[in-house]
Amino acid sequence: MKKKHKKWKEKKWELGFLLPSLIGVSIFFVVPFGVVFYYSMVDSPIDPRFVFLQNFVNLFHNSAFLQAAKNTAVFSLTAVPLAVLLSLGMAIILEQNIPLRSTFRTFFLTPLMVPTASIVLIWQVFFHYNGAINQFLVNLGADKIDWFKSSFSQVIVLLLFLWKNLGYNMILFMAALNDIPREYIEVADLDGASAWQKFIYIKIRYLSPTILFVAIMSLINSFKVFREVYLLTGDYPYDTLYMLQHFMNNTFKSLDYQKLSAAAIIMCSVMVVIIGLLFVVENHFGKDVEG
Repeated sequence: MKKKHKKWKEKKWELGFLLPSLIGVSIFFVVPFGVVFYYSMVDSPIDPRFVFLQNFVNLFHNSAFLQAAKNTAVFSLTAVPLAVLLSLGMAIILEQNIPLRSTFRTFFLTPLMVPTASIVLIWQVFFHYNGAINQFLVNLGADKIDWFKSSFSQVIVLLLFLWKNLGYNMILFMAALNDIPREYIEVADLDGASAWQKFIYIKIRYLSPTILFVAIMSLINSFKVFREVYLLTGDYPYDTLYMLQHFMNNTFKSLDYQKLSAAAIIMCSVMVVIIGLLFVVENHFGKDVEG
């Protein structure tokens, strides 16, 4: 009885310490998500009438939502793999004793210290219609390009995204590479393993948790690129730059809460599925290392 009483007393203390966090999570995450889910199932927040999945059906017949979803998917499917692969490649290169190593590292770490508005200003200086790139083209005898209203618009934002995020990802990979046990590399060298074999069979195995983390963070950041696009182009940008966040922001301004809530539920569901798949892949590649 004394043991049970002692255990219950310890649990009460544990719950007491957890209670502030649980209250915060409930107020700022659980309750708002419940409200969003409720709005997605009714036809109006003022005179609510339960319509079940009708808001979701209407959403998939909305051309603005379909355009935004397509643009966001294309951007994320391009940006996330590039952010992971390029930052990993940079970390491996910087492992070597190469000239201008510190300069190269500083170039990609600079955006971490610069506010988003300043980064956007730099991009405007380069890619504005009267900016540096177009001036260079004119000097070569070519015509000016309205970069943010052309087929190159998403490429320009992709370059901004990569420059802004590669440095942080690179530091994570450099730290992970330093944590790989040196004795495994030395044994592989003695066995005559090539650099590619060491990378695939040793480094990738130990890097799998970091690859997962970098992929998730890059995915989240790819959805947040709306900030840069908004500052560059406003509420209604060129078609290929119209992202899901633009749709949700404009829907919020029009007070169409049921459409906004349905879009938020879909976006959240897609994110959960993608992150779940990433965890499954990481568990497959990294389970023997963790064991």
